Amino acid sequence: MSVFEKVIGDFDGKRRWRNYRARLKALPAPYRTAVAGFEHYLMYFGAISSDMTIFEDLMDLFERAAADGTSIRDIVGDDPLEFIETFKQSYVPDGWVAKEHKKLADAIARAEREQGS
Repeated sequence: MSVFEKVIGDFDGKRRWRNYRARLKALPAPYRTAVAGFEHYLMYFGAISSDMTIFEDLMDLFERAAADGTSIRDIVGDDPLEFIETFKQSYVPDGWVAKEHKKLADAIARAEREQGS
């Protein structure tokens, strides 16, 4: 990594984000609204890494659906929260998020063992 990249940051991530936002803007309004809602949820409640893959894959899904004329409800089902939670399970968190997930799981396992003793 060059000194410039250390100071300014990774341009690939920025390029991918700008590309994603352009794709979002190009979606038909109902699909754009749905993806923007999922984006908001993932940013604030998803506890995902900074990897763009989840957003790009979500965009791929909605772009295909828009092209095919698939209704949003046919994509997400009756429970949008269940849809996005299931969708994000395919994306393994990294860094501190994964460590905190493991700490929580370990704490519950310890508590369960202590209760059983």
